[in-house]
Amino acid sequence: MHVVIFEGSRLDALAPLSLSRPTFALGAGTGTLLDKQLRFLNPTRLTLWVRPLFVDWCKQHLIPKIKVPTTVNTPLDDEMALLTTGRTLYLTRMEQPHDECVVVEEGELIRKAMVKRPGLTPEDVWKRTDKWLALLKLPHTMPQARFIDHPWDLISWNEEALMVDSIAWREKAKQVPEDAAYDMVNPEDVLVEEGAKIQPSCVLDADKGPIMIGKGATIGANSVIQGPCYIGQYATISPLAIIRPGTSIGPVCKIGGEVANSIVYGNSNKAHEGYLGDSYIGKWVNLGAGTITSNLKNTYGEIDMQIGEKVIPTKRRFLGSIIGDHTKTAIGTRLTTGCYVGFNCMLATAGLTPKFVPSFTFLTDKGAERFDIEKAIEVAKHVFSRRNRQWTDAEEKIMRHIAETARDQEVV
Repeated sequence: MHVVIFEGSRLDALAPLSLSRPTFALGAGTGTLLDKQLRFLNPTRLTLWVRPLFVDWCKQHLIPKIKVPTTVNTPLDDEMALLTTGRTLYLTRMEQPHDECVVVEEGELIRKAMVKRPGLTPEDVWKRTDKWLALLKLPHTMPQARFIDHPWDLISWNEEALMVDSIAWREKAKQVPEDAAYDMVNPEDVLVEEGAKIQPSCVLDADKGPIMIGKGATIGANSVIQGPCYIGQYATISPLAIIRPGTSIGPVCKIGGEVANSIVYGNSNKAHEGYLGDSYIGKWVNLGAGTITSNLKNTYGEIDMQIGEKVIPTKRRFLGSIIGDHTKTAIGTRLTTGCYVGFNCMLATAGLTPKFVPSFTFLTDKGAERFDIEKAIEVAKHVFSRRNRQWTDAEEKIMRHIAETARDQEVV
């Protein structure tokens, strides 16, 4: 089956995370939305329709890892194709339709379609041409998947994503010795890859769901790990840390203190004490020692998220912070409930941070200043070199583009 994964409208609703990656590269469970789309759709060929900014990024970072023939931004040919929006979370295999049909949400937005429309292009999607809108007239069908409207949807569904991902993990995890120098609850659900190191007196509690620990990860002494959760390859969990259910920690992260029901992208650091709860943290983020998120209002009421002038009801009583890539916080930073922090910000305030901090903001007690793009790139290069990563032209292009355009998206 030919599968086309497209980026459609309402990208601003997934900011700041969608500013620096295609929507299908958002993280959930032990990987990305794309990982699950490939697993459950099982395409024989794949086409990615992405914003022009991410064409080179996809060719460099994604296509070499995909095991089926893949192209970027090529039009449809005369083969039947399944079109699915990149912000789709698949948790089970879908029943493949044989005839043309469409899944539509309120507002006449096309979420998914089975079509044979030679010449249809990604520009038709973005410009909502007559060729694209004609799909609305096809017979409607059931979605067989979940559609992400905002980043906190993935926080809500992360436990389920972890449970689903654990099925594949059982094929590659090694048997954990029961006489190890740490304690386990439900050892059959403690899934550990070769090369992971678990130091003495840890508690691995898989009573409520599986614990998945990646290759080369280190779990510090006296840590408590509660499933379902995922700790990525070569991640480091500091001694005495507490990792609570619903948490995904990406590869090469350094995590300490307490983390609960949160998603942390790879190469981000929260190495010291402090609480991170019900939050979504981008790549290359550094949370200084003592950084704390509030995730519950004193009134126990539902939390609103502010993005620019728009206030969005989340319908959640627990929500911490949504933080974009390359952002850093100083020691003792206090993040208010339902806090939005954009791409490449620096927070260094003595009091509570505002609920909305736009991208490229340098915030101190003196006020907010624009974070200089040349300085941002200089810092990013230093960060990459510390992890033995090479800064590429594609990454610089993305950062410069975000510096020019992000604030326009964040005030929609």
